Amino acid sequence: MEQMPVAVLVIVGIYLAGMAAIGLNAYRRVKTAADFYVYGKRIGTLFLAIATFSSIMSGFGFVGGPGLVYAKGTSSLWITFAQSLAFPLAYIVLGKRMRLLAEVRDVLTVPDAVYTRYRCNIARVIMAISLLVAILAYMGTQILSAGLVMVSIFGVSLPVGLLIANGIVLFYCTVGGMIAGVDTDFAQGLIMVVASVGVFFAALITGGGMNNITTNLAKINPDFIGPFGLMPVLTALTWYLVFVIGNSGQPHMLHKFYMIRDPNRLAWAGLLSGVAYMLCSLLWMSVGLSMRAAVETGMAPPLSNPDLAAPTFLLKFTHPVLAGIVYGGLLAAIMSTASGFVNIGAACVARDIPAGFGITVKNQLAAGRWATVVIMIISTLVAFYAKMFVAILGAVGWGLFAGAIVPTLGLGLNWKRATREGAIAAMVYSVVFSVTVELLNRFNIWKMPHGIVSYSFSLLGAVVLFVVVSLLTKPRELETDIKAIMEI
Repeated sequence: MEQMPVAVLVIVGIYLAGMAAIGLNAYRRVKTAADFYVYGKRIGTLFLAIATFSSIMSGFGFVGGPGLVYAKGTSSLWITFAQSLAFPLAYIVLGKRMRLLAEVRDVLTVPDAVYTRYRCNIARVIMAISLLVAILAYMGTQILSAGLVMVSIFGVSLPVGLLIANGIVLFYCTVGGMIAGVDTDFAQGLIMVVASVGVFFAALITGGGMNNITTNLAKINPDFIGPFGLMPVLTALTWYLVFVIGNSGQPHMLHKFYMIRDPNRLAWAGLLSGVAYMLCSLLWMSVGLSMRAAVETGMAPPLSNPDLAAPTFLLKFTHPVLAGIVYGGLLAAIMSTASGFVNIGAACVARDIPAGFGITVKNQLAAGRWATVVIMIISTLVAFYAKMFVAILGAVGWGLFAGAIVPTLGLGLNWKRATREGAIAAMVYSVVFSVTVELLNRFNIWKMPHGIVSYSFSLLGAVVLFVVVSLLTKPRELETDIKAIMEI
């Protein structure tokens, strides 16, 4: 890697200072638990759309995505294209109903919605524990990623990098809760979009245009730019399935549905989220293809690791100011996802699990802040001392969330016949199947055949089990207000 230009250091430094300033501003606006957990239910359409897509993109879209394209070609189009449908689908199927639940009941979290729908504390606790376990692993990967990015930018040691990046996240999440989280998500989302569009044009210029890039790659291996890239056909198709449907089961997105001021604007927010994600996918695809073409044509040496595609391209082929904006976008993506998860994890600890056991936390605002600190500390320890745990749950996290939430709420809030037994069965199956299959794969005992991704069966199996068990058990009588919400 080349030495980091001064412009990059300055821009990233300004960005980090801005995130801290947002946290300070949010602190003055947090007065209640509703402010801390759901922004007081008062954000607008554009704000929600940008904040939502930002929390879903994560650091993978800026580092792992280009690396995947560099190594496997156009196969990840089946992930990026999926989001054009995934966001509107999630908003239509779940958005308005979850927001209205928060209007008629004391609902601030995903487990709150599960309890309100099924009137079952067991289901509430299982959902909260499922979220918390996966969040600790996800947080571990985000924390480590943020620290490594700080090391690459400022040349500091990993402990110092972790202290800087995670200290800022901890600060604004603790003092400002979801107000700070969503404010930073919005700012970070705008940075991502601007950076992605800028790098897209830089990649086209570097490669002599998309036609020239794809022509050069096709001469070496036509499959590289084929409809499925170098991945098996079933891998690409199951990616599409999971990322279209499974997006409706990502808690860091669903949690934001509670926040919009006008529920009737949710469909527009879904469309805008999809557009913003697609714009960020321009960086994902163009950098991977352009960097691979540069290597194949001798413009750049081969990479030792595909994940170096984006950092190498930025330092070698873009202006330092644009590189600084993109590095800010990378930190933005990581911190955005981390802040969303830490707030949801704090809610599980301070609100959902105690409520499931009949315990009333009197000062939920203070409890939420202390829980945020605990979540960050545990996640850091997990990242350093339980890497296998992080690797396993990080790999299955998307499918685990989707399998637990899509049937329980995605179907449950649209199907009156759904039962609490069906919800419990789906959640337990999702956790057990996801972790078991990943363990078997990790230790080379058994793998899914034909390139099928395991989390597709986590999702589909949970949906089937939810429907079958619900049909075999007796549904409870729905309250008038819950029934009215489901009929909208």
